[in-house]
Amino acid sequence: MNPLVKYTLGRLGLFVACALVLIAVPAPVNIFVKLMVALVASIALQFVLLRTWRLQMIAYLDQTMARRREERDKLRAALAGDDEDQKDA
Repeated sequence: MNPLVKYTLGRLGLFVACALVLIAVPAPVNIFVKLMVALVASIALQFVLLRTWRLQMIAYLDQTMARRREERDKLRAALAGDDEDQKDA
């Protein structure tokens, strides 16, 4: 599975779990306040619980950006006429 999708679904699942726990707690607090607390709690927990997935996602994004940068540089070189294949012809 794509690390970006896995990490995003993990973050969403963590938020839903925190929200369900806080909504189930009987307290005289507005539901929007509970959802905001769940959001903050899930953000804090993701640094600990989803560390490996976050590192995998970062590595995946670095590889993707490096590949795109190479492709962009090749295209610019080809458009500028600096392509080695054209010089050999």
